[in-house]
Amino acid sequence: MNKIEIEGMEFYSYHGHFDIEKIVGNRFMVDLSIETELIKAGKSDNLDDALDYQIIYSIVKKEMEIKSNLLENVAYRILENFYKKFSIIKKAKVKISKLNPNMGGKIKKVSVVMTL
Repeated sequence: MNKIEIEGMEFYSYHGHFDIEKIVGNRFMVDLSIETELIKAGKSDNLDDALDYQIIYSIVKKEMEIKSNLLENVAYRILENFYKKFSIIKKAKVKISKLNPNMGGKIKKVSVVMTL
């Protein structure tokens, strides 16, 4: 199986359990790994035979704009929408990282990784 990876998508969003997180917001990074068939697109050089990266990005952006208590919820919604939109996806993994989370100490990031 072949894989498409999209890494380092950055968003300013309002996810978190605490009310202040939903008001102040934070920076988030999203990385994707999608297993799919690439040979047909490789042979045809036709976007109709491939995953459209712009649509993938649009799904992630839309879900990152919806306030959520948990990153797990955001990750699940992203993956669920991928499978609804693209029947050629065999397996997908999303990693969402909250940068510099306010947890009482110096922390670079906290991440949720989900595969569906």
